Amino acid sequence: MRLHAIVEDLETAKVAVASGATVVQLRRKGATTEELVETGRPFRELPATFVVNDDVEAAIRVDADGVHLGREDAGAERALEAGLVLGLSATSVDEAQAAERTGAAYIGAGPVWATPSKLDADPPIGLEGLAEICAAVSIPVVAIGGIDASNAADCIRAGAAGVAVIRAARDAAALRAEIDAAL
Repeated sequence: MRLHAIVEDLETAKVAVASGATVVQLRRKGATTEELVETGRPFRELPATFVVNDDVEAAIRVDADGVHLGREDAGAERALEAGLVLGLSATSVDEAQAAERTGAAYIGAGPVWATPSKLDADPPIGLEGLAEICAAVSIPVVAIGGIDASNAADCIRAGAAGVAVIRAARDAAALRAEIDAAL
């Protein structure tokens, strides 16, 4: 759970895994299920947990390890029935506790800080909000939003089990070093 690299392509995924990413999440906003399945097939060969973003059917069909669903996404029950690792997003303690009751294996909490990767993101929760979420649930919490090598360790010290990055996925080695040093 330490370092989730959220990527659109196999090349970036390979670089991230070679540099220490433990989870690779395929995220291609606007892609069809068919496109995600086709793009995702080679991801199965990577030595990392493979998660598909937002599309339970694609995760099942590509034989992914899991699926990560946003707060507005449907399919949690179907994901659990299919035996997928289920990650759910949360921006508050209430949402995190609801995600845990639903059966999530982990929570993606954030955005911790403002991020250009998701322009419609909720207001940042900051380290204080992250710490509150981490303290309120018994499952791992992965921090997301505005995270890079300069602040990843702060997220771990706030109680997160790991961090998820989009823009910084190619900087996985520096991120992993900061995360490991904070543990």
